[in-house]
Amino acid sequence: MRRTVFNEDHEAFRETIRAFIEAEVVPVHDEWLAVGQAPRDFYYKLGELGVFGIRVPEEYGGAGIDSHKFEAVMYEETSRAGVSFGGSGVHVLLGLPYIEMLATDEQKKRFLPKFVSGEEMWALAMTEPGTGSDLAGMKTTAKLSDDGTHYVLNGAKTFITGGVHADRVIVCARTAAPREDDRRFGISLFAVDTKSEGYSVGRKLDKLGLKVSDTAELAFVDVKIPVEDLLGEENKGFGYLGLNLASERWGIAFGAYAQAKAAVRFAKEYVQERTVFGKPVAAFQNTKFELAACQAEVDAAEAVADRALEALDAGELSPAEAASAKLFCTEVAHRVIDKCLQLHGGYGFMNEYPIARLYADNRVNRIYGGTSEVMKMIIAKSMGL
Repeated sequence: MRRTVFNEDHEAFRETIRAFIEAEVVPVHDEWLAVGQAPRDFYYKLGELGVFGIRVPEEYGGAGIDSHKFEAVMYEETSRAGVSFGGSGVHVLLGLPYIEMLATDEQKKRFLPKFVSGEEMWALAMTEPGTGSDLAGMKTTAKLSDDGTHYVLNGAKTFITGGVHADRVIVCARTAAPREDDRRFGISLFAVDTKSEGYSVGRKLDKLGLKVSDTAELAFVDVKIPVEDLLGEENKGFGYLGLNLASERWGIAFGAYAQAKAAVRFAKEYVQERTVFGKPVAAFQNTKFELAACQAEVDAAEAVADRALEALDAGELSPAEAASAKLFCTEVAHRVIDKCLQLHGGYGFMNEYPIARLYADNRVNRIYGGTSEVMKMIIAKSMGL
């Protein structure tokens, strides 16, 4: 079936990104894995390439293209090469929408040029040690000073991807007590400068996968946030968080599909080269059947991911549809990558093979952005159940 989601511009971008990955990432990716993060100056290279500014208006230094399709190409090409760009995905997928939706003109003039260049990398801090999916239960507070010039931030966050290198972090904090009839009330969003006194990065977390992404714990002790760095209106932050969930979940869905597609490619190449009992592993019927089943699942996931992408670009992707796409694509990726690792035999368990890293990286897809169980709840509710 002919794929129609990408045009000539997207394919030209694909060629550029593929060449960039081969020249700038593949030769040093093992070093990044060893230290657990990409170097900070790598993000300047992505900025120079224009990756961060595709959806940013031209007046702020971007290309002004209102589409997520170039991001989709990035997902496919990084997965194809078996590499990761660290926290750059969070910078664009999670950071940019909140600036677009909530920032004033003055804030956009301050934030976006540095966002585009990579001079200021952004992250999003929601999760706390005691609160995961229940964001309304967060304990981090931001109290307005008596003179009204700044807020005082206290608390802690965890599982913050991009948290080590981040220059600005969108921090969710309580600015008022929850109401009896609405425990979500009282949360606000702030664009916090990580150089602020009292702001500190704790442990860089040792994760099962996604070893190149710098995921960290953050702590805030009497951090002063200028009132000019409040994003949107005070106490309405919880509602803002929900506005970007469809985009975030599409990104996870598309990334998972891209990983599954790459896994089939890795497995196909391996079984054609690997010889067992005097013939290639690809010659056995079981191998053919397993890979054929994987390819069929990848085809289906691609269709779902592409349809969700078109709906997202059109502004029509509903929360339930995004949840459905995430649930389906992440579950497909789980099954496909597991089968493709099995076809590698013992070598599939070795981290020198991309299938092993892909297996570990993929596992979190069914957890972050809302667990598979939460996705099922959202879908069921949309069905009237």
